Order: sequence, then structure tokens, then C-alpha cells
Amino acid sequence: MDDNNTVTGDILQIQGFDISPRFTYPLALLLLLIYLLILISNIGVLLLIVSEKSLHQPMYILFCNLSVNDLMGNTVLLPRLMVDIVSTERRIAYSQCVAQAFYSHTFGSASHLILIVMAFDRYVAICHPLRYGSVMTPRAVVLLSAGAWGVSVLLVSVLIGLTARLSRCRSLVRNAYCDNASIFKLSCEDVSANNIYGLFFTVVLFSSSMFCIALTYCRIALACWIGKNKELNNKALQTCASHLALYLIMLWSGFLTIILHRFPDHPDLRKIAYILFHVIPANLNPIIYAMQSRALREKILQVLCRKVTPNS
Repeated sequence: MDDNNTVTGDILQIQGFDISPRFTYPLALLLLLIYLLILISNIGVLLLIVSEKSLHQPMYILFCNLSVNDLMGNTVLLPRLMVDIVSTERRIAYSQCVAQAFYSHTFGSASHLILIVMAFDRYVAICHPLRYGSVMTPRAVVLLSAGAWGVSVLLVSVLIGLTARLSRCRSLVRNAYCDNASIFKLSCEDVSANNIYGLFFTVVLFSSSMFCIALTYCRIALACWIGKNKELNNKALQTCASHLALYLIMLWSGFLTIILHRFPDHPDLRKIAYILFHVIPANLNPIIYAMQSRALREKILQVLCRKVTPNS
């Protein structure tokens, strides 16, 4: 297609994965099982936290944000990806492509900001336990949660808005899904503003989350070292290990996706890394928190015992 022509049609072609026909349905089935596991685990934890009054605590309410975010991010990505894998014609409307990119980037940015809020919650609980009830009030939890979502939506709205304004001279999305970079590469206009803001967006998001997490855990480690309280140290290890594990998994997969965008010779690796960025944290979040949180673990066991051993 001539790069000087402007595409006015609303239908785009998705490049997708180059998969052998014999692996098409097994791969789609695998993604379906992964998606069902994400739905069952995250919705199950959400319903448990909502229904059990003893779990109506800031730490678990904040974790609900993470589960909602994981459900949103994977629902936007996986069902569409499964359809494209088994379909011979991978087509998507431009408006749907932009919407998928918006929700997918919101998922990524919200993951960072929600984990920052959760780190602050752990800092107050461990370093200032006597003030925890007055600092992490229900109103504070709502404001912190709303702030994390609001900042995410604002940053991503500008990111996608800069791309949506561009005209298109291509209709092939060289990816297995729609993201901001794949969409603005459809244009033959000057995309300097997109690249500059995209770099600003990435640097601010990653540097702020790494700084806040590092500062929080340094303060927690210092409080444990100065206090030399075995009970405090055990509490810090139990409550912070899960949070830190989730953050490192998300950070690693996010960095891998960004780095591979700079290497066009390995497109399939970039596509896989982006999918893993959605799938791995969403599957591990409820498992890690359930294993590390004694209260949540006990409630899950109680529910399972009631299901296995019904009242006589």
C-alpha cells in the first residue's frame, strides 16, 4: 500500500501469531483454561472479601482493586486473542482496537499505582501500628483507590488521545493485539509527540513505582532492624513478601515487553511477553495472597470445608 494514501475504512487486519494448524485449537483451549482460572480465582476472592465482614480491612479492600484490574485486563485481551487464533480472518474495527489499547494500558498503569497504595498500607501497618486505624480509614482507602484509578485513566487517556487523532495510511496491525505503539505505527504522519509522551509516560510510571516501593521497603526494613522485635519481623516478612513478589513479577514482565518493542526482529517474543504480563500476575495474585495471608487462607479453607462437608 502506498504510504501517502490515507485509509478511511474502519476495519483493521490483525497480524496475530504464525501458528501451525495442528496447534491452533490446543493453544486456544490452553488460553481458555487460563482465562477460566483467572475468572474463578479472582472472582472467588472478591466474593469472599465482600461477603466476610472480618475481611473488610484496608489490606483486603485494596487487594480487591488488584483483582478487578486483573479481570479487566485479561477480559479485554484473552477472549479476543482466542477468537483470532482459531479464525482465518483476523479483523477488528478501529474503534474496538482503540478501546482494547485503552483498557490494556489502563491495566498496566493501574497495576503499578495500586501496588504503590498497597505498599503504603503495609508501611503504616508495620511502622506505625498505633496510628494505622486513624490513617487508613475507610474514607482514606476509597480516596487512595480512586486516586490510583483516576491517575491511570488520565495518563492513558492522553496517551491514546494522541494516537486517535492521527490519520491512517496502513490497515495491518503488526501485533497479536492492539496497543498504543501498534496503532500509531499505522499512521504516516509525524509521531514525535506520541514517542515523547510515550517515553514520559513509561519513565514516570516505572520510576515513581520503583522509588515508592524501594523507599517503603527500606523504611520497613529499618524499622524492623532498629526495633529488633521478632514478632514485628515475622509480621513484616509475612505481609510484605507477597506484595514484593507480585511487584517484582509485574515489573519483570513489564520491562521485558518494553525492551522487546525496541527489537523488531523478534515480534513473537514481544507478543508473548505482553500476554505473560497480563496472565502471570492475574493467576498468581490470588494464590500468593491466599497463601501469605492467614486470615484469607483460613476463610478459604472454611468455605471449602462447608462445600465438602454439608450440614447434616
